[in-house]
Amino acid sequence: MIIGIPKEVKNNEYRVSLIPAGAKSLVSHGHTVLIEKGAGRGCGISDNEFKKAGARIVSSAKEVFGRAEMIIKVKEPMPKEFSLLRPDLILFTFLHLAPLPELTDALLQQKVIGIGFETVQPDDGSLPLLAPMSEVAGRMAVQIGAHYLEKNNGGRGVLLGGITGVEKGHVLILGSGSVGSNAAQMAVGLGASVTVLGKSRAHLAHLENSLHSRINTLISNEHNIEEELKKADLVVGAVLIPGAQAPKLITRKMLSIMKKGAVLVDVSIDQGGCAETSKPTTHSDPVYEVDSVLHYCVANMPGAVPRTSTFALASVTLPFALEIADKGVERALTENRALQRGVNVYKGKLVNKDVAAAQGKKFAEFPKSHKVPLDNLF
Repeated sequence: MIIGIPKEVKNNEYRVSLIPAGAKSLVSHGHTVLIEKGAGRGCGISDNEFKKAGARIVSSAKEVFGRAEMIIKVKEPMPKEFSLLRPDLILFTFLHLAPLPELTDALLQQKVIGIGFETVQPDDGSLPLLAPMSEVAGRMAVQIGAHYLEKNNGGRGVLLGGITGVEKGHVLILGSGSVGSNAAQMAVGLGASVTVLGKSRAHLAHLENSLHSRINTLISNEHNIEEELKKADLVVGAVLIPGAQAPKLITRKMLSIMKKGAVLVDVSIDQGGCAETSKPTTHSDPVYEVDSVLHYCVANMPGAVPRTSTFALASVTLPFALEIADKGVERALTENRALQRGVNVYKGKLVNKDVAAAQGKKFAEFPKSHKVPLDNLF
């Protein structure tokens, strides 16, 4: 199979979807790897390193998309890339389609096979390709929040850890999954007063135990959210329903009960955000203010630490990429249920129920059988 790695074009996105070790593995399996010139530069990987691993360097994204059978990216295609899509192209990347109807339409019109990292899910319910980026984003959220709490950056002027004789900053984390857990670890490490709200008692109990009861935990409901928002200096939105639009847990009205100069870091923005006032921002223009609450809603937070993020992401996506390349996409999807759950669009069909519901589009059930070709089962 010919695998293409284009340079990312999202605002300030410096990650790349494959590292030289991954290129070497794919080449050793008999596949061809095309890397767009300079694709790894942002995270410190040179074209020469890719060449030494057996990859071929090509001059443009047009050439990568035009020749490749499978494109592996980090972030979803941007509008400038829509014209490069074509029927039967395998697109393996973070898609986060629920809040992106224009991208969904483009993928459907071009009959792309779109597999989203964020919806690849084994039977145990884990999200192995999302987990490392959730880890990065959760840890970054507290660092970023602490930065914007400084008065000269628009915040309240609060030091999260406090000092002797002065109250600690209050951190509220909405969600107890991977992002929330990592945010809690960072906030506790800074010495903040931390409260985590979640739906799962088991997750909350595990988090309490792992952090030796240095956090407060509450079941997430409207009353508890409102009460904790009143106290919060920093709020981290860490809510995720795989593939679906994030629930709006913070209403516009709730902002009025928050402290002036409080900071909201909405990590859920990839799936539309967990606040009614959240809208995607970029690394070059990351924050805006609504009702005296500073909102940070960058949709590719891990892109700010591209070296760490690239190596973490590439290590978990490679086995799945190899399986698709070695077996062919049809066989790989029918034999690997986790990979099958990752399919969002398949040759003009929208096969992710949550995306369809979020956008009011027609849903097609992905076939489970592998006895006849997939195309014959729709």
